[in-house]
Amino acid sequence: MKHVSNLKFLIAVTLCASIVSCNRSSNSGNVDSATGWKINDKKGGFQYNTQFKEQETPPGTAFVEGGTFTMGKVQDDPMHDWNNTPTQQHIQSFYMDETEVTNVNYLFYLDYLKNVYPPDDPNYTLIYKGALPDTLVWRNRLGYNEMMTENYLRHPGYADYPVVGVSWIQAVEYANWRTDRVAELSLQEAGYIKRDAQYTDVSAESTFSTDTYINAPSQTYGGNAEVLEGGQRRQQTDAEGNPINIYADRESGLIPVKYRLPTEAEWEYAALGMSELRQYNVYRGRKKYPWDGQYTRSGKRVNRGDQLANFKQGKGDYGGISGWSDDGADITAEVRTYEPNDYGLYDMAGNVAEWVADVYRPIVDDEFNDFNYYRGNVYSKNAINEDGTVKIVTVDEIVYDTLSNGKIIARDLPGEIARIPIDEEETYLRTNFSQSDNRNFRDGDKRSSRYYRESFDESEGDKSTTSKMYNSPKHKVEMDSTDGKMIREYDQSNSRTSLINDEVRVYKGGSWRDRAYWIDPAQRRYFPQDMATDYIGFRCAVSRVGSKSEDGGKRRN
Repeated sequence: MKHVSNLKFLIAVTLCASIVSCNRSSNSGNVDSATGWKINDKKGGFQYNTQFKEQETPPGTAFVEGGTFTMGKVQDDPMHDWNNTPTQQHIQSFYMDETEVTNVNYLFYLDYLKNVYPPDDPNYTLIYKGALPDTLVWRNRLGYNEMMTENYLRHPGYADYPVVGVSWIQAVEYANWRTDRVAELSLQEAGYIKRDAQYTDVSAESTFSTDTYINAPSQTYGGNAEVLEGGQRRQQTDAEGNPINIYADRESGLIPVKYRLPTEAEWEYAALGMSELRQYNVYRGRKKYPWDGQYTRSGKRVNRGDQLANFKQGKGDYGGISGWSDDGADITAEVRTYEPNDYGLYDMAGNVAEWVADVYRPIVDDEFNDFNYYRGNVYSKNAINEDGTVKIVTVDEIVYDTLSNGKIIARDLPGEIARIPIDEEETYLRTNFSQSDNRNFRDGDKRSSRYYRESFDESEGDKSTTSKMYNSPKHKVEMDSTDGKMIREYDQSNSRTSLINDEVRVYKGGSWRDRAYWIDPAQRRYFPQDMATDYIGFRCAVSRVGSKSEDGGKRRN
């Protein structure tokens, strides 16, 4: 009996200790370990989301765990054009759209713009018009394609086909719009803003911008307090009864990370899906395509011989002979038609090629950076009013940019924060960056050399030559101030030596128009950022915050 009593005593002590331990662990997250002060005290003070577990997978995306890989490792290079040089790069974890952005996705965007910025209002006509895809990309002088010109974007038969005719600039604007819509819904579900405000309270003068909500929340929705304080959330107050935590901030963990175009390195890494070849800490074998093996047809018994992607199989052969060997598409195919790669990403080879974020240069400069490589950084900051507040773009202050092809787009939409280039306040005595525009950094021209001086006049000397490495044509496009007509003049100089400049962007992956050579994920091409084609689409990416893996960064053997 004595032993039984001792056993009961030990069990009781153990339970008490575990309860105390649990209480300590549950309370430790609400106490600052450096000062002992409380976090999230009901009386006020520092408020922070101490219960945040992990970033939720953004809508429509799949998780891609980062790692090291060899970028630019093409399997075939018959042209020997030095467009690819294998470089070892490390990519941080991120999320990528499972499919290309579809026609119905983009039509949703156009419908939003049409409702908020009515195109029949002269003040907003160019906003909607600037977002419209170029449906004339389907036309061919020796081919009948008017059916696609008239139907491909809007007909329900093509709803889940990848959108085309979208320029790089339009793709970036779509990603920005998508960021705002996802953040708006997140705040509604958390009870910070009024439910269904996007249907009842949104107009050109009353819109939601993620950056505006973070930096000047009271000016979101045009300052409409009914929307900003109309959420189904119990209001917190401090010790004196004053409202606190009226608005969500980054510390709340409720504002999603922004959608954007993937970098070239991210896209190539995700397309390869090297994880299936991983054995311990090395890759065993090589991959030519997003799927395993060196061939474009399936070797599996259940679907042996089926094409694994939508591409041009030969001259005049866009879909194969009808029947068994047909790849199921002559132009683009419906997304998810073919099997995904190991990351769950569809059509990372074929269907449509895809815009990525990078400015094109023939060589990837891995000598300077081998971590999250990206060429295209143009740093900016919020414009500030004289009273110290951020400058919010109003309906009367919309600025339009005229592109090189004569199209006009809005630089900022009403309700967004105006942006300006960074200046000496951010660059003085810095070692990691020294200017706002870094697109041509270390690309081989004189401006990138150690001998360059700002006083260097590139117009001096023989004008038939140039000190720049990339001497691309400069076409003249401007609005005539007298009659409002667009003046377009081609650059007819005979001294131009390149089509490469800071406005050409990389696109990756083969398309329905391309031979199998181009569906190798390492292949790369470029196209002007303000132009569109019938074979380039896009998908979005979202950066991962927190742990590298989705298991919370636990140590693994």
